[in-house]
Amino acid sequence: MAPAKIRGTVNQLFQLTTCVGILVANLINYKTDQIHPWGWRLSLGLAVVPATLMFIGGLFLPETPNSLVEQGKLEEAKAVLIKVRGTNNIEAEFQDLVEASEAARAVKNPFRNLLARRNRPQLVIGAIGLPAFQQLTGMNSILFYAPVMFQSLGFGGSASLISSTMTNAALVIAAIMSMYSADKFGRRFLLLEASVEMFCYMVVVGVTLALKFGEGKELPKSLGLVLVILICLFVLAYGRSWGPMGWLVPSEIFPLETRSAGQSVVVCVNLFFTALIAQLRNIPLFAGLVFGMGSFVYFLLPETKQVPIEEVYLLWRQHWLWKKYVEDHDEKTDP
Repeated sequence: MAPAKIRGTVNQLFQLTTCVGILVANLINYKTDQIHPWGWRLSLGLAVVPATLMFIGGLFLPETPNSLVEQGKLEEAKAVLIKVRGTNNIEAEFQDLVEASEAARAVKNPFRNLLARRNRPQLVIGAIGLPAFQQLTGMNSILFYAPVMFQSLGFGGSASLISSTMTNAALVIAAIMSMYSADKFGRRFLLLEASVEMFCYMVVVGVTLALKFGEGKELPKSLGLVLVILICLFVLAYGRSWGPMGWLVPSEIFPLETRSAGQSVVVCVNLFFTALIAQLRNIPLFAGLVFGMGSFVYFLLPETKQVPIEEVYLLWRQHWLWKKYVEDHDEKTDP
């Protein structure tokens, strides 16, 4: 629904509100943890507040223009499009939606269509690459060690809650930074710049933990403080790049005929690698993966900033690799 020129900013509201919600939940847990013995009941019970707000909000939420067009409710779709764009001059965009919907209806099996050669860029980048790499950054592994750093600074039993609160506060700040930079600097820049940062932070943290921690060793407080700062910087880099971009870019590159199938695969791949990474605690391995995913973006991902979703397919025709797949399809479908 968002206009192309501010699509990145609007999309980041998802990341921002999610991170704010997690931060608020952590703050509530931190306070209720001090209420014995019934604080946990209060923490669980307060979850009814956002659930109620979402239910009430859902009653007033309109269908998207795309969805209404797919249902054949063209006048309603046009009315919603006029409302969200704030102008009556929407005929060209509305016609693009109608044409895309007609093409989508011709597709009988969207999941099989996602595997078609002409959709190889979306499959490799959007459905598999980005959601997998979002978890392979090692974000969860870094957060696993965060409580250890806080314990070394003397926070004791509250270290886990405090580290979780601080890292989620960093994610909120990062989400705000991403909202202001996604449409200004582009998706590729944020992903590449953050990959360099995250690689450096992870190498330093990994080497330090290998030399100064384990086998009965305790981290000195000064070193623990440095590592906490590095972890927060890592979280900031992730939170303004791979965190939100792992959802933003896939939502931009799927054509209408495979969008629902593609987005469902994105979620599936993301959750699969979330479960997989939970079993790994190898920081040097993640550092290598961060380097690899930066290379993946540099060579394979074109810039989607301010490109209308219905015209993203044109990017593949200009790409050094993906144009081979798209051009082969165009040649086969030419009259």
